[in-house]
Amino acid sequence: MEMASNGKSVTVGWFEIPVNDMDRAVLFYNNIFEIALAKQDFGGLSMAWFPWNETSKEAGGSLIQSDRYAPRHEGTLVYFSSEDAEIEINRVEEAGGKVFQKKTEISPQIGYMALFEDSEENRIALHSKE
Repeated sequence: MEMASNGKSVTVGWFEIPVNDMDRAVLFYNNIFEIALAKQDFGGLSMAWFPWNETSKEAGGSLIQSDRYAPRHEGTLVYFSSEDAEIEINRVEEAGGKVFQKKTEISPQIGYMALFEDSEENRIALHSKE
């Protein structure tokens, strides 16, 4: 990774994935990642947080439902890290999503990626070293 010209690096700190149906989206992500998202309501803003460690440098994130957010294919692509992207990509269709690209090698140094559409029609990716 190259450093910015001032010698500092920049990392993602948080991401939000828009949803139309929070319960459907939570069920989808719980099924493909075998996790339990924590749902929160903030007075008309509904969120479901992915598990994360606040003290690590890894980005945390959530699903978010609000009239100010809309799921879409275009724009930013969120990559979830995985031990083996094939595991999660094989759960996508049964959970209600669509597989766009099965696990594919990027390069021996970088690893593999897979691409899918979630239950809300967002384009999402997976990355794994194996």
